Amino acid sequence: MSKMMKAAIFVEPNRIVLDDKPVPEVGPLDALLKITTTTICGTDVHILKGEYPVARGLTIGHEPVGVIEKLGSAVQGYREGQRVISGAITPSGHSAACLCGQHSQDGTGTKHGFKAMGGWRFGNTIDGAQAEYLLVPDAMTNLAPIPDGLTDEQVLMCPDIMSTGFSGAERGAVRIGDSVAVFAQGPIGLCATAGARLMGATTIIAVDSIPARLAIARKMGADHVVDFTQCDPVAEIMRLTDGRGVDVAIEALGRQETFSAALRVLRPGGTLSSLGVYSGDLTIPLDAFAAGLGDHTIATSLCPGGKERMGRLMDVIAAARLDTRPLVTHRFKLDDVEAAYDLFANQRDGVLKVAISV
Repeated sequence: MSKMMKAAIFVEPNRIVLDDKPVPEVGPLDALLKITTTTICGTDVHILKGEYPVARGLTIGHEPVGVIEKLGSAVQGYREGQRVISGAITPSGHSAACLCGQHSQDGTGTKHGFKAMGGWRFGNTIDGAQAEYLLVPDAMTNLAPIPDGLTDEQVLMCPDIMSTGFSGAERGAVRIGDSVAVFAQGPIGLCATAGARLMGATTIIAVDSIPARLAIARKMGADHVVDFTQCDPVAEIMRLTDGRGVDVAIEALGRQETFSAALRVLRPGGTLSSLGVYSGDLTIPLDAFAAGLGDHTIATSLCPGGKERMGRLMDVIAAARLDTRPLVTHRFKLDDVEAAYDLFANQRDGVLKVAISV
């Protein structure tokens, strides 16, 4: 009889429950992780609400921190008992997408009747990380050892939030001396703010309405904060840039109004870097788009994954260039994961991210 484990399982829209399921069998290229800490992502809430379709019975979650429990027979370069993370995106390393440099897009297509968003497999097309154990495919491509001295919570944002936020600044090609506006200061927007600072931006404008998030944005590198409930953020950003506009605008919410505003604050030839996950068609405002003649760039990105990316992000943490621990505002045990979902999905008590210990 298979050994059983606890897991947060999608049952139906508005129902993710903690239940038992078998511990996964380990294939030759796989690794089995014993999860020590994980978290809930905004995308998981979209799954909970039925806004993003996944198969019933799937274990949710894509942000794992853990210890190698068992290695596949062909896996080399790792040892059982080693502390590791894996990215939310798990490229194979040998697909056409990987070999042309687009690792995060490995797997784009349709699986099991659902659209697979690039290489996002955990909690999407295969069982995820909100469980006692997680099967990591293509382990040699995806497992990144945690540097000595770093805690689980210090590296918890690396698999998704930090990687995605940083990619907003990277895809926007932020340069030394740039001005950058970041729309929405949730966990990903805050990491985009931090990424813009690390890449050399010298005027960073963070837009949100929640005072606590704007305060953290300043700690993460924002030079100015704009409360969009108190003023027109477009007018305020144009004022702060003396009418020039910003070099890069990062959209980190996934809404029409923030996308349009990000486009409106660009300087001629500026870049809109879009991180948000949109749930409907977008309309591009004709005037802000300069009728297609403004030399604008609109870039999108999906969270980069793989062990090289994870290693670089953990190096940033180890070098004390960024501390993401303030993003963890609440802590739960896996046994209480349903309560954690209730808190996070309803955005109560100033929650940013929850740490779920196993």
